[in-house]
Amino acid sequence: MAKVHSEEKAKRKHKKTIAFNDMELKVIEQYMKKYRIKNRAKFFREAIIATILQKAEEDHPKLF
Repeated sequence: MAKVHSEEKAKRKHKKTIAFNDMELKVIEQYMKKYRIKNRAKFFREAIIATILQKAEEDHPKLF
């Protein structure tokens, strides 16, 4: 089996679409402007993944 490069594994090929109402979009735009976020796609990806990982950690079974 051929060895797959890490770049090929990380290639983003699955697209998703999300819709916001006017108020949500306004809040997002204000946040991005305040914190000087230029890359909207990266911001959304990181926010979504961070939320998922945080929830997964909270749901992780505890021994005690």
